[in-house]
Amino acid sequence: MVEVTVTPRSSLADRPVQVRVRGLCPSQLVTLRAWLKDENGERFQSRAFFRADGSGEVDPGSHAALGGSYSGVWPMGLFWFLQPDTLFRRLVKRDVAGSPFLVRLEVFDGLRLDTEPQERPLGWCEAERWYVGPGVQRVPVREGRVRGALFLPP
Repeated sequence: MVEVTVTPRSSLADRPVQVRVRGLCPSQLVTLRAWLKDENGERFQSRAFFRADGSGEVDPGSHAALGGSYSGVWPMGLFWFLQPDTLFRRLVKRDVAGSPFLVRLEVFDGLRLDTEPQERPLGWCEAERWYVGPGVQRVPVREGRVRGALFLPP
């Protein structure tokens, strides 16, 4: 049974998380893919190719990606290298206080380059990435030509 975990599952968007895959065969080649849909329904995704270690695990924080959206050791690479499926789109969070981005992390056997894998993933999990912490108050700012928002901690 292949298990994909992200720790912590719910966190602020600027905080690191740890992604792990367990239950693979030793030295198995896999594709780890992250994707989300923004508030307009546009999909953003990244992928990285890994070779499982001797115990059948993949840890992007200590194992180097062999290719894909990035290569080398990037603990947060799957989150940092998200790219739009539609050219010239930007990942922007408009409702920063009301809901998180839900990032789905999936692992596939072998190297997968297609944007819509036809087979089911070996395993998956979801991570919540919040932009405002609990209890933070958002105060709109309108002073002269200045427009913005002030975020006050609890």
